[in-house]
Amino acid sequence: MARRILDNLRIATMAPGAGREPVDGAIGIKDGRTAFAGAIPADWAGVEREDFGGRVATPALIDCHTHLVFGGNRAREFEMRLEGATYEEIARAGGGIVSTVAQTRARSLDELAAQALPRLDALLAEGVATVEVKSGYGLTVADELKMLRAARRLGELRPVRVKTSYLAAHATPPEYKGRADAYIDEVVLPGLDAAHAEGLVDAVDGFCEGIAFSPEQIARVFDRAKALGLPVKLHAEQLSSLGGAKLAASYGALSADHLEYLDADGVAAMAASGSVAVLLPGAFYFLRETQAPPVKLLREAGVPMALATDANPGSSPLTSPLLAMNMACTLFRMTPQEALAGFTINAAKALGLAGETGSIEPGKRAEIAIWNISDPAELAYRIGFNPLHRLIRWNDT
Repeated sequence: MARRILDNLRIATMAPGAGREPVDGAIGIKDGRTAFAGAIPADWAGVEREDFGGRVATPALIDCHTHLVFGGNRAREFEMRLEGATYEEIARAGGGIVSTVAQTRARSLDELAAQALPRLDALLAEGVATVEVKSGYGLTVADELKMLRAARRLGELRPVRVKTSYLAAHATPPEYKGRADAYIDEVVLPGLDAAHAEGLVDAVDGFCEGIAFSPEQIARVFDRAKALGLPVKLHAEQLSSLGGAKLAASYGALSADHLEYLDADGVAAMAASGSVAVLLPGAFYFLRETQAPPVKLLREAGVPMALATDANPGSSPLTSPLLAMNMACTLFRMTPQEALAGFTINAAKALGLAGETGSIEPGKRAEIAIWNISDPAELAYRIGFNPLHRLIRWNDT
């Protein structure tokens, strides 16, 4: 049986109950899984050791909310906003999500995967070993399936675990303007059935907001997901308080995401259901929002807080988990320890993977990031600096 020892490390295990201070010692790996973290057992005395010179080891990072697959970009729209154009003016000029939908529909599966690869590579370069990718820019059955196939392709092209979320309930496309219920009947639900039959869906997502779908409409999608045995998650309370987080919690959702307008009732519902709060500081920053998510309430209620880049063309063109950690600390007042948990163990919980990854514990996959730092807080402290020394992935150990 293959065994190896990563020696002379400061290990931030992120295991339940672990303190802030790293454990000095070694990590043993047996057949691709962690065997121990800390002191080397006597029966491992003869195993070859690799000395890492006192560097910090953490679980490999997990980006649990991204929209990596899409066509084109919206840089011109960004420029127009800064030049004073209104949302309506941008929309009339073909901007907004309509622009991304048109560009996504126009590209083949191969083109979508090729365009997503540089974005994925940026995440991998900062220690990511697991990434979630959503559909939601095709908004036809065929184009939603194409996006999900492109997301699966990424996992074939790079050594990364890809989890997919079906997000056809993201926006109403132009051809269904004013007919959101018909869009759910004719596209969202049939598309979900088709994607599930093809094995393309790990979870079902939606956007519950005044500019998207009502709680009642999202409930119809979640009912279908439940019938198919698929877990759910939800974009909720980003721009207003519609009760989306409570709805998601009532379905035992893996997570509710964004949450700037989450109220105390929503926090309590999430705490009771065990749903993870996925906070997205990139979108908060890029949209210049002023109401931050209720971190203090979430903390006091014991709701796990994950972080993600929300990499997307319109509201968070961010592909740096390390910068997202810094933003979470500076904009949301999270601690560096919370930020690291947000991209490790709590991100794993948000994807239903906490039994497999997200912490350095015996039996879990040996997915380990080794950093040229002396304290884990440096990951959130530095801006524009990537200290990754080595990324050890589950499929190359």
